Amino acid sequence: MTVPIVVADTSVLINFLKIDRMDLIGRYPGRFLATDHVASELASDYPEQQARYQAAVAAGLLDTCSVNDPAEVALYGRLGPGVRLGAGECSAIAVAITRGYAIAIDDSRAIKTALGEAEQTGMKLIVLRTQGIMLALIRSSVLAVQEADQIKVDWEQNHRFRLKARSFSDLP
Repeated sequence: MTVPIVVADTSVLINFLKIDRMDLIGRYPGRFLATDHVASELASDYPEQQARYQAAVAAGLLDTCSVNDPAEVALYGRLGPGVRLGAGECSAIAVAITRGYAIAIDDSRAIKTALGEAEQTGMKLIVLRTQGIMLALIRSSVLAVQEADQIKVDWEQNHRFRLKARSFSDLP
């Protein structure tokens, strides 16, 4: 089985940037990409995380890409950046669908849009939320459940990000 390439939206990356754990993105059993639009959102909306993001890119923990293929540009424009979805979400969706990659995104509205667009093209889009990334890291022995649960508590107490499960051990 080939390891999928995953295009990350800002929402997922910020969860790992805030806890200074981009090493986990680098150790995920798939390669992560972030678009220029995502990098711009990080720079403008999360300037305190920008240095961590740049360090992660420099360390090779994730790669960057641009929305420049005509099909990507057309889909990006059709998604209406700034109207229904943010530029980062639109660019991640456009790249994932046109290149046949998975997408890492947490926003339910954006996920619904991405799945609808993929269905129109006949593509089966793999969608990963932060929770799914953490579960994959546990299953691949990168993280122990106890460490993942500590991260979950940190997100909840310090970063306004909540998962519904009490513990990662409760998830399938």
